[in-house]
Amino acid sequence: MTDYSLADDLALALDLADRADAISFDRFRSLDLVVQTKPDRTPVTDADKAVERAIRDGLDAARPNDSVLGEEFGSNGESARQWIIDPIDGTANFLRGVPVWGTLIALVIDGVPTVGVVSSPALQKRWWASLGAGAWMTEAGPNASTPRRLQTSKVASLADASISYNSLKGWSEAGHLPDLLRLSESVWRTRAYGEMWAYMMVAEGLVDVACEYDLQAYDVAALIPIVQEAGGRFTSAAGGDALWAGSALATNGLLHTETEHTLKGTLPKLG
Repeated sequence: MTDYSLADDLALALDLADRADAISFDRFRSLDLVVQTKPDRTPVTDADKAVERAIRDGLDAARPNDSVLGEEFGSNGESARQWIIDPIDGTANFLRGVPVWGTLIALVIDGVPTVGVVSSPALQKRWWASLGAGAWMTEAGPNASTPRRLQTSKVASLADASISYNSLKGWSEAGHLPDLLRLSESVWRTRAYGEMWAYMMVAEGLVDVACEYDLQAYDVAALIPIVQEAGGRFTSAAGGDALWAGSALATNGLLHTETEHTLKGTLPKLG
């Protein structure tokens, strides 16, 4: 197996994100967008498929020995170096013309997410990280910027925290709606920003906690290194490894233990 540096892998992921953005943004709000319903009753568009094909083609050329897992075309290969792709995270938003969506590209090595890129051309933002090199973002358009290093917030009490929970339905279907309601009663502010954006706001320090259920590995793989390299923690809702758990809890780090205990109902009562 050829050895690649994480800097090389990150550069490739950023290049693949450029290719993805050119395809997805061209199809965003298109009147001839083709929409189908998958067996799991979630929507998929021609843009989702075209983006994933383009990324896979790029990986085939640049990393032919690596394995790939993508939302639309499944997995291939058995390498310990696995690229995990969500071509359009937030397809429901994409097809409705809502700008909160993006392409997620991750490299997982020996089961550990080591590179993550989240690119949202409609929001004109891109976030990325590789282990040991920090988390970064850029903005385009009127707010165009040079890369800015990310840092999670310093909020140290749930009573002062702003959280994002994605959707009440997701928590209810997972049987954990009472946990979410208990958490919401413990914090300053609750919102459902949704999709990858909530986790990127945790990395930026704009939101202190993001959590949800009903997730796949391609929903979280790219998010994990970005939150972690920004100084936060990223686990399952129960506190374990998040990659294959089906749930996620991302915090600024300072609030992680308190949030876990609050969700579980194990936080000791004072007095």
